[in-house]
Amino acid sequence: MASHNRADVMTTIRSDGAIPIFYNADLDTSKEVAQCIVAGGLSTLEFTNRGEGALDLLADLVPWARTELPELVLGVGSIVDEKAAAEAIDLGANFVFAPALSVEVAELCNDRDIPYVPGCATLTEIQTAIGLGCDLVKLFPADSIGGPAFLSAIRAPCPWIEAVPTGGVAPTAQSIKPWFDAGAPAVGLGSKLLADEIVDRGDWDEVSKRVAATVAAVKEARG
Repeated sequence: MASHNRADVMTTIRSDGAIPIFYNADLDTSKEVAQCIVAGGLSTLEFTNRGEGALDLLADLVPWARTELPELVLGVGSIVDEKAAAEAIDLGANFVFAPALSVEVAELCNDRDIPYVPGCATLTEIQTAIGLGCDLVKLFPADSIGGPAFLSAIRAPCPWIEAVPTGGVAPTAQSIKPWFDAGAPAVGLGSKLLADEIVDRGDWDEVSKRVAATVAAVKEARG
């Protein structure tokens, strides 16, 4: 069962303006990164279902975070089918992100009152996701489908669209600001924020500094 309700998750995502995206096969490493995210000033973590046993790791990460980092809104990403979505929700994921839109996953998340943020690359996909009850969609891959100009263009006739660009966004004000100006409520940040080489050497001070710098970049981008 989720520890944060749907409204609170949406409020946190919009308030933070940046969602760290991360996976590591080592539980202790994942815990350290989660602590760095909170220490740096962000409140969400999308733990991606990319590696073998990722959901097994999530099963350990969720109860630990509830005790040690109760303010962290921990969710799951890279969910492509209903079975994986159901397992992640049962484990306590507070939100479900996906690289593509699935009607079955959307219906499941609605039934469980869990935010579902599917990857979309066209206005038709976006409108379909909204019709299925999605509060947000993910523009993916954001740097390959037209960038901020694409979001600005589709929001002209459809200003209610809230899309989180993911893929190619850097944790700098220069990279984030055009997306915010185009109407994005937040951006997704993966390896450009949580670089493998820094995580692999366990430089947690540097990870915390990068997260704090991202918080500052979001503030600057918002003016």
